[in-house]
Amino acid sequence: MMNEQSDDRKTGIGPATVMSALDFARLGDGQVAYVKQIDSDQARDLFPALSGLPEGIDLFALVSADGTPLGLTDSRDSAIASAITNDLEPVSVH
Repeated sequence: MMNEQSDDRKTGIGPATVMSALDFARLGDGQVAYVKQIDSDQARDLFPALSGLPEGIDLFALVSADGTPLGLTDSRDSAIASAITNDLEPVSVH
């Protein structure tokens, strides 16, 4: 019976590297902006200073790699344009 170590040497695959939460949050930081479709309740949670938002509408949030909210709009195209204008690579979140 082969042990894991001999199998790793044979395949060239080592132990998995686990990223910390901080490392994961920094992934793409300053380079990537995530475009996420959200509803009005999620918008209020993400943007606490937001007031007067109608119930039941869909919006698009632009957030940094670490989840910091960058912008909010009613158009996916507008969110993408905002990311590009700010030299960020837009990535859709599903």
